[in-house]
Amino acid sequence: MNIDLTDTTSSRINSALVQARRATGTPAVGMVLTLVIVTDEGNHYDALRAASEASKEHPSRILVVIKRPGRSPRDRKMARLDAEVRVGGETGTGETVLLRLHGELANHAYSVVLPLLLPDAPVVVWWPEDAPDHPSEDLLGQLAQRRITDAQATEDPVAALGLRAATYTPGDTDLAWTRITPWRSVLAAALDQRHSPIISAVVEGEAYNPSSELLALWLAERLRVPVDRQVSEGPGLTAVRLETADGEICLDRANGSLAELAMPGQPDRHVALQRREMSELIAEELRRLDPDETYETSVKFGVSKLGKGGVGTLERDAKAAPAIQVVPPGADRPPLPTRDPEAAPEHVPASPKNPPQAPAQPPAPRPHPPAGAQGRKPDGKAGNGKNGKAAT
Repeated sequence: MNIDLTDTTSSRINSALVQARRATGTPAVGMVLTLVIVTDEGNHYDALRAASEASKEHPSRILVVIKRPGRSPRDRKMARLDAEVRVGGETGTGETVLLRLHGELANHAYSVVLPLLLPDAPVVVWWPEDAPDHPSEDLLGQLAQRRITDAQATEDPVAALGLRAATYTPGDTDLAWTRITPWRSVLAAALDQRHSPIISAVVEGEAYNPSSELLALWLAERLRVPVDRQVSEGPGLTAVRLETADGEICLDRANGSLAELAMPGQPDRHVALQRREMSELIAEELRRLDPDETYETSVKFGVSKLGKGGVGTLERDAKAAPAIQVVPPGADRPPLPTRDPEAAPEHVPASPKNPPQAPAQPPAPRPHPPAGAQGRKPDGKAGNGKNGKAAT
């Protein structure tokens, strides 16, 4: 059932939702969350289709916020809300409301969406295309327990990952991370069967693919080994190679659907790594609404640490290694550490196990006694050197 509302309000939309549920014979609300999609007129169809497919697994109220600020100054000054309510049919057990915000109202989507949220239900906000720089500080993002972005839809995906790391807040996630879930599962299962240490790793994928960068960051952060990011023709991720002491572990997906896993001492096997649709990615993200700590540690590890002869272990080694002072040629070297000369000498009794050690330097010659000093005559009698009388 579809209900079109022109120049309407949020309260009229709520009334239309109740009317539509009664008309379809489902007056009870059986939805588990509210999914808010913030998009534009050109991309809302694909996003809504993916969300509708995901709602078959997670019944939800889908609010599609379509901003139409207008081009002319007259259109930007106006404020009008048009809505389309869909209940039943393709929406299944959920509900869909398309909200078209015209003019100045496009800057106040928060006030339109807030009255339409399901009571006592979690809220998820998804930006399919242009996401704010700081999703958790956006007014709509502040309503949500989970905020979904997509770095692959940006002009510079690698820079977008750096921005996501700098502005991360618990509850943020990115679909570039969701796309590598099957890869991480297969690699983790493969490493469970091998006990030899990992020496290095190589991740191959097409250029400007944020999923390749995130997979390399995950390996570098977890394994603490150098990770090299190499560019291939695609599609998407193509291969991951792990160098071990026993040989190479290779997960190769050349055609985008079927991968081959090769491990030392074992026959090669085929693994299904189909490139998934957007609806499957959204359905996976809606399965958990708690913060993803693994994504946080991976994206914060730093894309700049990847490259030729990666530096996945630099930070850890720098903390563990002692400080080393480098002296340039020709400069005076710092003095070697010596014992305090005023400290009492350590006396070690001589024994067969501890023979007396020769001094490091020969002792300085004793000065000759001055005239008149006490001494001992050659005949063995003590005297003062002149009259031979005994010293008192």
